[in-house]
Amino acid sequence: MTQTEQPVTRWQDQRSSQGVNQREHQLEEMRQKMHQFVIHELGPLLTDQRISEAELRRQVDEQLLRALAQERIALTPAERQTLVQSVTDDVLGYGPIDQLLRDESITEVMVNGPDHVYVERSGKLVLTDVKFSDEVHLRRIIDKIVSQVGRRVDEANPMVDARLPDGSRVNVVVHPLSIGGPFMTIRKFAKDPYTVEDLIGFGSFTPQVAHFVNQCVKGRLNIVVSGGTGTGKTTLLNVLSSFIPSDERIVTVEDAKELQLHQIHVLPMEARPPNIEGKGEVKIRDLVRNSLRMRPDRIVVGEVRGGEALDMLQAMNTGHDGSITTVHSNSPRDTLSRIETMTLMAGMDLPVRVIREQMASALDMIVHLTRLRDGTRRVTHVSEVMGMEGDVVVLQDIYTFDFSAGIDEEGRFRGGLRSTGIRPSFSEKLNDYGIALEPSLFANTQPAGNGQASR
Repeated sequence: MTQTEQPVTRWQDQRSSQGVNQREHQLEEMRQKMHQFVIHELGPLLTDQRISEAELRRQVDEQLLRALAQERIALTPAERQTLVQSVTDDVLGYGPIDQLLRDESITEVMVNGPDHVYVERSGKLVLTDVKFSDEVHLRRIIDKIVSQVGRRVDEANPMVDARLPDGSRVNVVVHPLSIGGPFMTIRKFAKDPYTVEDLIGFGSFTPQVAHFVNQCVKGRLNIVVSGGTGTGKTTLLNVLSSFIPSDERIVTVEDAKELQLHQIHVLPMEARPPNIEGKGEVKIRDLVRNSLRMRPDRIVVGEVRGGEALDMLQAMNTGHDGSITTVHSNSPRDTLSRIETMTLMAGMDLPVRVIREQMASALDMIVHLTRLRDGTRRVTHVSEVMGMEGDVVVLQDIYTFDFSAGIDEEGRFRGGLRSTGIRPSFSEKLNDYGIALEPSLFANTQPAGNGQASR
């Protein structure tokens, strides 16, 4: 290429780039005009609960056709379809992220400002090409989400927890706390909850362990599901709760309703945040205490994260066997430390030894989940709470994850849960309920040295 040709080529590229930017600017202006036109024409109908979704969508499409007819810019079929879909998502849905919320393979949507939207798919974080027009566009979608549950977000109240109509959890942080634009995190709610067969298929645990845990739930053991953020604690809690016999009265307590139990006699309760004036808050602890007055056979608490840990231990120790809950922690041993700390948060000024005696008496088993480096969520420990030795609560592993199996060509862990060969001491308690644990459940497939009691 000659020296004369190089400047000409660069000039042509600049002209082409300017043309693309100008076209995008025109389409964005048209999108905003059409959005304002539909809002102006339909107004209160958009929030009228008496109008069906199909009828509302029909009227929106009708107004969009009117708006397009008034525009003089020629559109290609692809531009027309994209424009109509974008405005429809804004008016009836949640803007650019609507398509992500409809994608069942996505478990979490993370908006880091208007230009960076990440999703979690198969346990991995992926940057998408989805963008908001600007910060104002993102704020409009955020305001729409939080207003649906009677909340608001502004400088005076820059952090808000909300949820979508389908139950998906939403967390929002805006200026002045968020640097670089509003942040929004959406933990999607599974429309079709995972079953025990699904978790076995995913490799979360083995059929052997699934059968064992099923027997423990039916035998009314008090179980804690522990793990870090995003390890699948609520999913596993939902599966464990499905093992509860259908003739029992179940009271569930959650911060935001996620459990989907199919038994007939279920009483779900949900905590309530304070209103705009800062009043009317109902905490998890209030609901746990109230559940004791509701004649429950089982109490299932979505997550213990504060002083309600004391009330949960009291419930387990006062005849409400078979209770199940989840706790954030890094290991079964950390689970006990976390419960101890949260019990102290109740403000009762109890001696540490008394709290540990309460835990040793109340808890029977800890099922611990971990999200491994390959993105999979696995049960890595099934541990029995043995009791007290001195001032220490003793744990004993019944099943542990076999990390020694290595990693395959795709980077996935080959191992799974394996028995330590130790039969749990609560077998006698299960026998009282007519549940006999088969010896094959505890066939020793681990090298010697695993499964010793940990202090």
